Amino acid sequence: MSKWLGVAPATEILPDKPVCVEFEDIRVLVFNLDGEFYALQDVCTHDGGNLNCAKIDGQQIICPRHGARFSIRNGAALSAPAYEAIRTFPTRINNGEVQVCDNRWG
Repeated sequence: MSKWLGVAPATEILPDKPVCVEFEDIRVLVFNLDGEFYALQDVCTHDGGNLNCAKIDGQQIICPRHGARFSIRNGAALSAPAYEAIRTFPTRINNGEVQVCDNRWG
């Protein structure tokens, strides 16, 4: 069953400052790109490390360890050494609050 998790008021998630939230067993980063919100699992698919301290370059997040780049919009791996996309999660605004859907189990 899908479950929506409240993150923060939309006005508090600033560009270039993702917010990290935790589901039961994973961490998710929530980004604001020009007023649109995106959520990615906080893990580099190259080595399994966290991305929460990663640099943001436009619409990309750059792994701080090996420089792999990922699309914030769709999680796609954009450069080596990563070749697999990062898992993404649906987002929505509900009464001014950004919410992320934990849809891993349907």
